[in-house]
Amino acid sequence: MLLFIFDMDEVLYGYNWQQRMAGMTELTGLSLERLRELWWHEEGEMAAEAGGFATAEVYLAAFNDAIGVDVSEADWVRVRGGAMEPWRDSIAAVRRAAELGQVTLLTNNGPMTGKHLHQLAPELVAVFGDHLFTSSDYGARKPEPEVFRNVLERYGISAQNTFFADDMQENIDGALSVGITAHHFTDAPSLLAAIEEFAAARQG
Repeated sequence: MLLFIFDMDEVLYGYNWQQRMAGMTELTGLSLERLRELWWHEEGEMAAEAGGFATAEVYLAAFNDAIGVDVSEADWVRVRGGAMEPWRDSIAAVRRAAELGQVTLLTNNGPMTGKHLHQLAPELVAVFGDHLFTSSDYGARKPEPEVFRNVLERYGISAQNTFFADDMQENIDGALSVGITAHHFTDAPSLLAAIEEFAAARQG
């Protein structure tokens, strides 16, 4: 059995963080600098990505408390989704991987994104099924080796038979550190070629 792990933002979807922050500024009246100061740091969003908030509801309460504005769950999700655009050729490469083994998502995101992945990334549902996960589901965030070990444990598959694709070199290095074959994403054709090469090397 082969396992194929894929990042989401800037691999399967274009993700415009500046656009998201502009939407959050419009929603809250807080500047980008103030949002960074209040939430987008190690004790806020990065902690959420590492499993620091057990549920979307706990996350949202902490978020609203930190920024001092009452943002609804629907508005939070709307702003997040408004910054995403599907990359259909990349998703087609994942569809090919699904023919060759088990595919799963591993995106550095917290429980709010995790709860709403079916809404935020509907193009992935038919390909990944119930295997849409965020780093918060694993209690650690990329590039920490722990998150990759936890994925391997979930699926009961060896690192030798696991492939990972991400756009960030530090995350590639994290996967390599536990023995996973890792592809630094630049474009969909190269991703597809790497998937085919990985599978072909393990046939038989």
